[in-house]
Parts: sequence; C-alpha cells; structure tokens
Amino acid sequence: MTGGKMSIPGRLAWLLVVVLAILHYDFWNWNDRTLVFGFVPVGLWFQVLVSIGAAIAWALVVRFAWPTRIEEWADEGDSEA
Repeated sequence: MTGGKMSIPGRLAWLLVVVLAILHYDFWNWNDRTLVFGFVPVGLWFQVLVSIGAAIAWALVVRFAWPTRIEEWADEGDSEA
C-alpha cells in the first residue's frame, strides 16, 4: 500500500470482513434442529465456519490493508533519537 490508496486485495479483504459480519446473524438457522457430525447443532457449526472465515479475513486485512505509512512514520522517529 503506497500513499493513501488501498490496494484491490486490501479492499476485497475488508469486503470479506463486512460479508462475514452480515452472515454472523444467521437467523435462518435459529429453528433448525439438524445435527452436524451427529452432535453439533447446525447453528453452532455455522458459527464455527464464520469464526474460521473471520480469522482468515483478518489475516488478509493485516497482509494487504495494513497502513504501512504509519509504521514508516514511527520508524523515522526512532532513527532521529
């Protein structure tokens, strides 16, 4: 990321975060009594998948959308001391 513009992968990573935040409210699973693997309620399984997706999404945000200009600014202050 250079200047003030975010890269396309950075924007897509943030879009994934927004999509996962919306999917987190899985109202369609509230009354579903289906069990996954014979003991895990489908709503809980869906939340497991959303949590794994969130971990991946945040890793992508850190990789592609991290504001490196702030770190460069902070590192410049260390070299002056």
